[in-house]
Amino acid sequence: MRPIDLAREHGLSAQAIRNYDDAGILPPTERSETGYRRYTPVHAQALRAFLALRGGHGHQRAMEIMRAINRRDIEAAYRLIDAAHVAVLAERDTRSEVAAALSELSTTPPTPIRGGPLTVGELARRLGVHPATLRTWETQGIVHPERDWATGYRAYGPDCVRDAEIARQLRHGGYPLAQVARFIESLHEAGGADALTDFLDSWQHRLSTRSRNLLAGAAQLDAYLAMLEQE
Repeated sequence: MRPIDLAREHGLSAQAIRNYDDAGILPPTERSETGYRRYTPVHAQALRAFLALRGGHGHQRAMEIMRAINRRDIEAAYRLIDAAHVAVLAERDTRSEVAAALSELSTTPPTPIRGGPLTVGELARRLGVHPATLRTWETQGIVHPERDWATGYRAYGPDCVRDAEIARQLRHGGYPLAQVARFIESLHEAGGADALTDFLDSWQHRLSTRSRNLLAGAAQLDAYLAMLEQE
């Protein structure tokens, strides 16, 4: 088989096949007396495996997996694959934490702030917490108060107060600071509690898509390994 024969199946160029070959993504290739590369069905399956692996692992990790297999370091390839599944599981857990935290939020709108930004003492009294608690939340990335340019004191505006009130609710619900910080970050990224629902749905879709892509990559890789075992 010629490079173009492998390329046609996937809508690639012959040069792309040569590049993959040179990168170690394909197994060692024999050459004709005139120097042309000779590909076999094993090379075709290696290409299918690599392209499928890219969907779940990304280009760099998929390349590392194929290189490990082609040098017969199967253990290294398995470790790379396992690490990807561990990462997806960890992300699923994070999404579940954020979704659970969302259900803990009160539907009652917060009491509006009268006047200017609150001081750390004023916000602490509003929430029924110690000022040191607010400073701890700041170090954890939960709240981000501004500083009064004249005094250097912390100034908590409406958005910051809202974040602190959400943090209080979640802390009362037993959530550790790290989870609270992740939730607030997700809330900001989504643009609000209503938008967060769509954000969580999109997040779930991305995770499901990646998991399916990991399965597809595994199937093609298993077929490639089976062919190598028969050589």
